[in-house]
This record gives sequence, structure tokens and C-alpha cells, in this order.
Amino acid sequence: MNTEIIFYSVCALTAAIMFIYIRRRKKWLSTAIFGVVSGLAALFLINSFGGGFGVHIPLNTFNVCGSVVLGVPFVAAIVILGMF
Repeated sequence: MNTEIIFYSVCALTAAIMFIYIRRRKKWLSTAIFGVVSGLAALFLINSFGGGFGVHIPLNTFNVCGSVVLGVPFVAAIVILGMF
């Protein structure tokens, strides 16, 4: 099986799970906005100041989309993976 199809399938499944989670919240719009803003802020802060700590996360489509959909936990996972 093509790895690109698997990758896009996993990304779509993750986005669907997050969409369902956010829609079940009472204040779904504020939850979604907070998740997007905090994820992007964490990504840009790590990108800007992570060099001092030896961590560099490039701003590419995957990282930006991941931080928008999954928020701060995605950025934390990328930082942890980047250290190894």
C-alpha cells in the first residue's frame, strides 16, 4: 500500500476525531478558536526562540496544519521527537 495514502488517511482520521470532540463541547466555537490560537502561538514561539534551547521546528504545511488541528500537544510531541 502506498505510504502517502496511509499518511493522508491518518491525518483525515485525526482531523475528524478532533472535529467530533470540539462539536460535542458546549462552547465549541470558543474551544476551537482557543485550540487554534494556542497551537499556532506555541509553534511560532518554539520556532522563534527554540534555537536557544537547541530545538528547531521548521514552519511547513504539515507542522502548521498539525498545530491548528491538534494544538499544543502536537507542538509538544514535535519538540520531543526533535530532541532525539
